[in-house]
Amino acid sequence: MTECVYTQKLTSFETSVVPHEFYYIPVMEKGRKALEAINLEMGFAFDDQDLEYYTKLFREDIKRNPTNVELFDIAQSNSEHSRHWFFTGKIFIDGQPMNRTLMQIVKSTLKANPNNSVIGFKDNSSAIRGFQVKPLRPVQPGSTSPLNLEERDMDILFTAETHNFPCAVAPYPGAETGAGGRIRDTHATGRGSFVQAATAGYCVGNLNTAGLYAPWEDPSFTYPSNLAPPLQILIDASNGASDYGNKFGEPLIQGFCRTFGMRLPSGDRREWLKPIMFSAGIGQIDHHHISKGEPDIGMLVVKIGGPAYRIGMGGGAASSMVSGQNDAELDFNAVQRGDAEMAQKLYRLVRACIELGDKNPI
Repeated sequence: MTECVYTQKLTSFETSVVPHEFYYIPVMEKGRKALEAINLEMGFAFDDQDLEYYTKLFREDIKRNPTNVELFDIAQSNSEHSRHWFFTGKIFIDGQPMNRTLMQIVKSTLKANPNNSVIGFKDNSSAIRGFQVKPLRPVQPGSTSPLNLEERDMDILFTAETHNFPCAVAPYPGAETGAGGRIRDTHATGRGSFVQAATAGYCVGNLNTAGLYAPWEDPSFTYPSNLAPPLQILIDASNGASDYGNKFGEPLIQGFCRTFGMRLPSGDRREWLKPIMFSAGIGQIDHHHISKGEPDIGMLVVKIGGPAYRIGMGGGAASSMVSGQNDAELDFNAVQRGDAEMAQKLYRLVRACIELGDKNPI
């Protein structure tokens, strides 16, 4: 995928790889049918409302044909996975509109009892009021230098996420990037924070382990062909999350595991066909860094990190589909591949900034 074996010494980092040419989708000429075709071909997860909206957007408002790159970007950044349309949308029950969205209901708990929360429902993290502590800090952050004890007002940070679809399709890289994405959420909170330790959890279907009898397991159960078997998910996902944490330098200190699948007396089957891969981490954040500054017009946007490959770029759309609805190859290619070493380099840069204290440039 993103790795290759070099049979001889490298003499140059130049490659013969040529980027694919972008092309235009004939929406102006063919209307919605053109979007429907590219939607199926590239797995954009556009539903009827999306197709109607984007057809109107390009034909009547922008008045030009979109490129495949533009539609690909829209499919990720504007997907259910990224924007939470279901949780933030209007809810109707028995034809009656509800006065709050699901997201507002969830957030109402924080409003009703803020207690010692200092961050909630933003930056993909939460934090509670911490303590005055004296951590060791480098005299010259970002450089090799002596360490000093410094008085700091540090809050306790917690962040969590699930990476279910990727772990079902490709368990090892799916769990790797589940842990890696959550680590990124941790140190990207506020104006930057410190990564400390992690937990992980896995919920899968019947393991059907060879030589091990489990009376509730039904050998007649069938499983989706585009998903890995539960036993493989459990082993490979656990290895992937641990491997990423080891390479990055974040210890995985606890976790949980559940396996369940059976036929109920009613005849219904209940099982974790689509697994749950839970990743969570605890960290520290300087109380003066809990809020990001407001961006101004004219500010430059700096992107840091490793190269972005075509593989893994379609996760937003693929994760927004009903399982099994997408092409199996598109599903597999939508799973990101981990790069813990690059993530550690990125974290060192963020850490150097936050260790500057009041001079933090973020």
